[in-house]
Amino acid sequence: MGFELWLVFAAASLALALTPGPNSLLVLDHGARHGFGRAAFTAIGSVSAMLAMVAASMTGLGDLMLASGEAFLVLKWAGAAYLVWLGLRLWRAPGLAARAPAAGGAARITRRAAFGQGALVMLSNPKTILFFTTFLPQFMDPARPLLPQFVVAGATLGMAEIGVEWALGAAAGRLAPWLIRHARAFNRLTGGAFIMIGGMVALSRNGAAR
Repeated sequence: MGFELWLVFAAASLALALTPGPNSLLVLDHGARHGFGRAAFTAIGSVSAMLAMVAASMTGLGDLMLASGEAFLVLKWAGAAYLVWLGLRLWRAPGLAARAPAAGGAARITRRAAFGQGALVMLSNPKTILFFTTFLPQFMDPARPLLPQFVVAGATLGMAEIGVEWALGAAAGRLAPWLIRHARAFNRLTGGAFIMIGGMVALSRNGAAR
């Protein structure tokens, strides 16, 4: 991957990171409820899972999922069920005033749990692997060694994703007082969004999309 092509790839990676998705919502929710520290671990979990999916696309898992409808369906329905379950939990969650650090409450989620939720939400959409399987080869130069190019691509994707998610987590902390005053609407909005995304994953067809 030459420098000019990398610049194009970096711009595409940033645009991909800025696209609203379930991980962005989760980081926003954790930032508002538990502060930036926990949201940062949520983002690290998300990016770690994303890099694992990039590695999986390198080993041909994406090609296997494209070829095997059954494998795709199993992963798709498991991911959709997790997103809907998480959405229902957020919908029924108590108000932010009882949990947000800004209100004097202690954070109830551990760093490990925040990391795990971030990773699971990223892994819940198998189409992400399919996206990387079709997206990454467009920027690979077959005349050069592939492994260093995949490493550069993964690092670029990871830096763009974690930068955007950390920015969301920090912004959510600053918005916490406003979100506390509108806790019920915030819970319903984020919970409903996760349920809707889960439904979209369940109804999606085998194809490449984030």
